[in-house]
This record gives sequence, structure tokens and C-alpha cells, in this order.
Amino acid sequence: MKKIIAVHSYKGGTGKTLTSTNLAAIYAMNKHKVALFDMDFRAPSLHAILNVRNAKYWLNDYLNGVCDIKNVIVNHSDKVGSNLYLGLANPSTEAIREMSAKDRKWEMKALGRLLSLRNTLLNDLEFDYLIMDTSPGLQYSSINAIVSADTVIVVTTMDISDIEGTKRMVHELYDLFEKKTGIIVNKVPIEKISTLEEREKLRKQYEEMSNLPVIDVVPCFCDVLRLGGNTIFSLEKPEHPFTKILREIAAKIEKL
Repeated sequence: MKKIIAVHSYKGGTGKTLTSTNLAAIYAMNKHKVALFDMDFRAPSLHAILNVRNAKYWLNDYLNGVCDIKNVIVNHSDKVGSNLYLGLANPSTEAIREMSAKDRKWEMKALGRLLSLRNTLLNDLEFDYLIMDTSPGLQYSSINAIVSADTVIVVTTMDISDIEGTKRMVHELYDLFEKKTGIIVNKVPIEKISTLEEREKLRKQYEEMSNLPVIDVVPCFCDVLRLGGNTIFSLEKPEHPFTKILREIAAKIEKL
């Protein structure tokens, strides 16, 4: 099933980009053709994580109407040994400043261009998944990504402000757009969920407490944090518990 997935969060620091990148790699390793887009125009990071520094065209250019989406997409398959393609946000200070100043009229045009990606990417170019790593919070670019997606995955932590903010976003925004939504509770102290049974118990507790559809809870692994987002962890450590949990999450997202 072809699908556009927006990965979002109420605030920064939840592990949203780590989740987006590794989910994309897992789908690609499962023989799916995957496009991973950096939609965080205020703080682009995928270019650094994946070491792509000199793109000819950026997603900014596509949304500005400068080029076709085919000019933006970078084939990253040879770097990771799987069917993975990238659409990167321009990391220059000038580009970040320009995107931050866009008005509502421009954002509406940008939404139209995002909506057209379904036909271009999923049909014409035969991608199976488009995964959009969005900006945290309620920026216009994030809302546009959510509107154009089939499924929204929200990465949150157990911090109370994060939980409350996530609840508001889901019930006031995603429900309004009638989006299929799944929550990933990330960075949970590993001593709370050292077994599968404890993990499932905490997942159910969070779901009941928040009245949100929780896909899974993910422990805070020190070795994942130590890498600091400098690599795609699931490719480097395919047998690590973190990778195995994300594989389970990827399978659950397919069924949403």
C-alpha cells in the first residue's frame, strides 16, 4: 500500500528526526522504494545526518516553483545499500530566514505543490512511501505536511508538557483533518520497560491516560544517543533492540 507519512512532534528534542530517518531506512531495506523529505525548513538536519552537502536543488526550490520535484530528489541508495531517496531542505542561513518569512498566501501555494506529490511520486515515479520529517509545533509548513499526508506519526516523550501539547494537537488539529494518527512515546527510561510485557503495559497505560492511539513506547538507549544522529542507526546496528522495536513500529504503521 502506497502511503505518505508525516512525522511530527509538539516540541523539539523528542527524537522525531531519528525516528523518521530510521523508519525510512527500514522500509527501504524491506525492498520498498522510499523518499525521505526534510520539511523542517527552520532547522534542517537531514543533509548533515546523511552527509549530502551540495544539492543542486532543494525542497525550498520546489515549493517556490523554481523546479520540478524530480530535480530535487537525490538517490541515496548507493550510500546505504537500499532503495532510499532524499529531498533536502536548504540549510543556509539566508534560506532559513526566507522560509521563516513566508506569508499565508505563499503557504497555500506550497500546499498545492505538496498535494501534487501524491500523483508524481507515488504514481508516476512509483514510490511506495514518502516520509516527511516536519518542523515541531504548529508551523505552516508542518500543517501543510499533515494535510497532505495519509498518516501522521507523533513522537512524544513522557514530559508532562509534551504529553499535554500532543493531546491538544491530536484532538484540535489532526481530528479536524480526519487524519489517521499514531503516537510513539520515545526516550522512556529503560528500567520502566525492560521486558516486552512491561512495554505493552506502559503503552496501554499511556493510551488510556491520554486518550490517544499509542503505537508503541521506545526505551532511551544510551548508545543510540551517543551516536548523536551521525548515522542511520538501523543500518549500522540491525540487531540492536532499538532497531527491532522500530521494525515492529514500521509494520504497525503499514496497517494504520
